[in-house]
Amino acid sequence: MLKRITIFLYVAVILAMAAATFAEHLSGADFYHQWWFSALWALLTATAIAYFIKQKVKRLSVVLLHLSFVVILIGALLTHLTSHQGIVRLREGVNTNTYIDYDSKVQTLPFTLRLDSFVVTYHEGTRAAQDYQSYLTLTDTEEHEVVSMNSILSKSGTRLYQSSFDPDGHGSTLSLNSDPWGIPVTYLGYALLFVSLVWMLIDPRGAWRQLLRSPLLKKSALTLLFFSTLSTNSSAENTVLPKETASEMGRLHVLYNDRICPLQTLAIDFTKKLYGKRSFGEYTAEQVFTGFLFYGKAWDEQPIIRIKNSELRERLGLPKYCSVSSLLNDPENGYLLGPLLEEYYQGTNDKLHQEAAKIDDKLMLIMDLRRYALLKVFPFEGTWYSPADQYPLQMEAERQQYMRSILPIMANDAQAGNFTRIGESIQKMQKYQATFGAEAIPSPYRVKAERLYNAVPLPTILFMLCLTMGFVCLALTLMHRRHWIPTAVMILAFAALTLCLALRWIISGTIPLSNGYETMLFMAWTIMLLTLSMVRRFHIMLTFGFLMSGFMLLVSHLSMMDPQIGNLMPVLNSPLLTFHVSIILMAFALLSLTFLIGLVALFMRREREELALLSQLFLYPALTCMGFGIFIGAIWANVSWGNYWSWDPKETWALITFMVYAVAVHKKSLSFLRSPMAYHIFMVLAFLTILMTYFGVNYVLGGMHSYA
Repeated sequence: MLKRITIFLYVAVILAMAAATFAEHLSGADFYHQWWFSALWALLTATAIAYFIKQKVKRLSVVLLHLSFVVILIGALLTHLTSHQGIVRLREGVNTNTYIDYDSKVQTLPFTLRLDSFVVTYHEGTRAAQDYQSYLTLTDTEEHEVVSMNSILSKSGTRLYQSSFDPDGHGSTLSLNSDPWGIPVTYLGYALLFVSLVWMLIDPRGAWRQLLRSPLLKKSALTLLFFSTLSTNSSAENTVLPKETASEMGRLHVLYNDRICPLQTLAIDFTKKLYGKRSFGEYTAEQVFTGFLFYGKAWDEQPIIRIKNSELRERLGLPKYCSVSSLLNDPENGYLLGPLLEEYYQGTNDKLHQEAAKIDDKLMLIMDLRRYALLKVFPFEGTWYSPADQYPLQMEAERQQYMRSILPIMANDAQAGNFTRIGESIQKMQKYQATFGAEAIPSPYRVKAERLYNAVPLPTILFMLCLTMGFVCLALTLMHRRHWIPTAVMILAFAALTLCLALRWIISGTIPLSNGYETMLFMAWTIMLLTLSMVRRFHIMLTFGFLMSGFMLLVSHLSMMDPQIGNLMPVLNSPLLTFHVSIILMAFALLSLTFLIGLVALFMRREREELALLSQLFLYPALTCMGFGIFIGAIWANVSWGNYWSWDPKETWALITFMVYAVAVHKKSLSFLRSPMAYHIFMVLAFLTILMTYFGVNYVLGGMHSYA
């Protein structure tokens, strides 16, 4: 009876958390701080402790693991009951000794603060914030302190965090948190958890070490998957710059995506947004970009605008790729998309009208290029300007004239076929940038890295290679044959993806884990690393490794993820965040392998038991990584935001995922999991929580952790 009550409450807590994420998204109400939610957790904790004691568990690593969760929950309760949060609003030169709590009541600080100055530092040559810094004086002791992103002020049991600032730059808002009891107890729980998770893996008599000694793992298994590829053909007008001249144009630097980068990067993104590919027929991205820039009328006739939505194509009678002129010169409406856009801005928001708005955005992008608004290539006193910008009053008239006239002069030379003069103009612009923007221009090493990264679309090549090799390995497995070539290909693929991630790291200056695209690449990289580390013992890993890493790369290629490289928000530039994200993704990569193994087992009658053992071999370290990742993230949040758990949708679904997969290691209590078939079904269904955590939250629920 006690076991049934515990199971019921466990499931109820998971369902309550899942439902609350959707209810909160729809209504904005806070369900996590209601009495019934706390009571549900308390009942689960009490019954779980009673059941655990009844089981008479003697293994210390297991006892310590479960004890850690109890301590963490006690810490959370103490935080809920005893902590104080609020907002401190400061203005330069004004003494403040009060704060406003979250009930909008004015409370007294244990000290008096004065804001001496507030400073925003930017990434060189851009308006992308690098840090926010409040320079403070504690007037009681005349101590001088600085509060910035990821750097807090702790005084008299009160912690202050940089939160926001006034629009005029002369005021700062700090978040306040006072939690003298909850944080120490919670951190003790985290420490117990980290120790016990590692102990669970290294314990010679533990479940995972017993799996490693199982003779069943020496047997092989099978797998299956499928994928399809699309291809399109194109043709183009011969009114373009020569490749060499266009390439030289691509070596100019431009302020794009809040960073200084080669113009080549902007040209590639421009072409991909219009056409869906990095080039147009035989023409490079730089030729497409300069084609629209210098040969507008000719390129208006090229079928380069990709119309993805079939319903939109049928309604407007358009091909999959159409020209600018075919959209702008409709005999009835003038602008072919006009009626749909009018309906869209009046509130009609279905897929048809959304696609029409996206096509309109592509045309606006072309118009922005035509009026030179995209070309922020002229540095002046730390800011980069385009010919279309409003220049500051202190800028000399001659300089303004040069900025506004050089590109139209180049356009005239291009139409006249005077490519030598265009080359000379490009050289002058390069000298101008080197003279007036040297501090903002990336080092030659970073520029070379970006041009190398732009030269070869490694993730695209690798997803096709990995999925193809997955089928090859499947065929070899079916024929009970082994060959050294797939292993060699996996090593080369791993090296190529490592190079890709390293180049993104060099270009951005931060570890490439800042968006959905990069995290998918990292998951593929992790799967390849796991495959290579285990292939000598389990040759079947090549099949799983190729297919799963190929799938991750395919998702990054086909989805809505943005591969652009940009600067991190100041609060995200933290080593703790890097560890948090990378470890969580390692867990996701391991669990994705258990999903693939489960799918294979569902279509097989034999070897299900061996596959279940292989799946569990990944499950235990996956849970360890997920436990570390979730709670390292909580520590980072406490350091950066002043709150170690905020029930953000991503946090909540990560916890749900952890709790769901934790069920799979409790075979002694849950007899149905002892059946290999039932175990594999559970692991396949459990993967839905990962899909929700990674994709559902990003694109449906949103929140602070959303990559969308």
